[in-house]
Amino acid sequence: MYFLYKTALIRPMSCLLGMLTILILTGCATVGPDYVSPDTPVSATWQTQFKGGLTPEEMNPQTLSAWWTTFNDPELSRLIDRAVSGNLDLKKAMARIRESRARRGMAKADLFPTLDATGSANWSRSSKDTGSGKTSDLFVGTFDAGWEMDIFGGVRRSVEAAEADLQANYEELRNVLISLLAEVALNYVEVRTFQTRLTAAEANLEAQNETYQLALWRYQAGLSDELAVQQARYNLENTRSQMPALRIGLEEAMNRLAVLLGEQPGQVHTELEKRMPAPDPPLKVAVGVPADVLRRRPDIRRSERELAAQTARIGVAMADLYPRFTLSGSIGLETLSLNNLSSSGSWTLSGGPRITWAIFKAGAIRQNIEMQSALQEQALITYEAAVLNALEEVENALVTYAEEQHRRDDLRKAMEAAKRAVDMAQHKYQAGLTDFSNVLEAQRSLLSFEDQLAQSDGAVASNLVRLYKALGGGWTSLTPDVKK
Repeated sequence: MYFLYKTALIRPMSCLLGMLTILILTGCATVGPDYVSPDTPVSATWQTQFKGGLTPEEMNPQTLSAWWTTFNDPELSRLIDRAVSGNLDLKKAMARIRESRARRGMAKADLFPTLDATGSANWSRSSKDTGSGKTSDLFVGTFDAGWEMDIFGGVRRSVEAAEADLQANYEELRNVLISLLAEVALNYVEVRTFQTRLTAAEANLEAQNETYQLALWRYQAGLSDELAVQQARYNLENTRSQMPALRIGLEEAMNRLAVLLGEQPGQVHTELEKRMPAPDPPLKVAVGVPADVLRRRPDIRRSERELAAQTARIGVAMADLYPRFTLSGSIGLETLSLNNLSSSGSWTLSGGPRITWAIFKAGAIRQNIEMQSALQEQALITYEAAVLNALEEVENALVTYAEEQHRRDDLRKAMEAAKRAVDMAQHKYQAGLTDFSNVLEAQRSLLSFEDQLAQSDGAVASNLVRLYKALGGGWTSLTPDVKK
């Protein structure tokens, strides 16, 4: 038995030494390009002029990581916390990370030897014309081991690509989180905006109803004709007709908000039933410099990791140009009777190195390398496009946020003037010093300005949310823990 083992292992060991010599001579070369992060120069400052409370100062990381707290709205903060724990898109992104982690584990497994066990029991009987006509049994049990020596680094490049894919999925999780936080805040602002618009419409409806009653009384008293009555009535009904659309918008915003939280529509109606104005933005917002955005935004970081993964896949493709070195061995039992399984004569041993080399594949390997190189070029362009899109989003958000504040200030002045005009027109009409059309026009203008001002208040808050999103804020403090 000892002699059998000794003679069976001499040749595989000598082959192994020969393979190790080749490995040392080649220096474990890893084919394919090594990844280098792209150099992306950006402007030192933003193109947009800073106004409306915007400053080029570096933003406090803690402020940016929890930007919704700058609105000082406890309800918004509670909704954010519920969304992070319940949103389905976020859970799906977490599942993708677990998938990528498993794929990385599968790629790493190729670096290690494999061991397979097989067993069989066969029964056969030959015919009397061609054989003895006897029945024979064959019992076989084997352990097979194999190891592909990753001399040219194809497997290591696969692991490198899988690792970069995993990191890209982590960045995608953070990107989903940023979008989620922004969507929750935007829908919350929309809810409050619709509530403010409804409150303004109801107040105008009440005032217009009083005007209608006044016109009707004056007509019945013979102090005016029926024209003023009908004008007051269609003005009243026109305002009433606008309210269903506002209620529909409010319901849709609440339902959408509930779905973002991972809950059924209608779940947030009770807690948001009390009408509140849109949250006020802070007086000062620090923006920082463009280079900060490149480091912070997960979509840019994800694109960079995808570029790294694709660079590694070029090496995987190039490894197919070179031979593959494999060590394999097998030890087993083979006997015609179960009683002889433990005897030394039933043991079988085999093993040795194997070299495989794809000599001719009609250029398929080189075409695959060309394809992977083209995909790398596409990944680089995608990364560069992500950088440009991010900078564009910030520039647009800066100018939109600043200019909407100017519009809001102008609307507030117009609304105050409209209120004074309504009071003056009503007093003059009651005194018979002016036509009712002046009252009608003043009330219409007031409703319009109040509605536009409510929308502008919401737009200012929404634009700041979009600015925080464009700056890449929110993911550093709330990224869910995905166990490694």
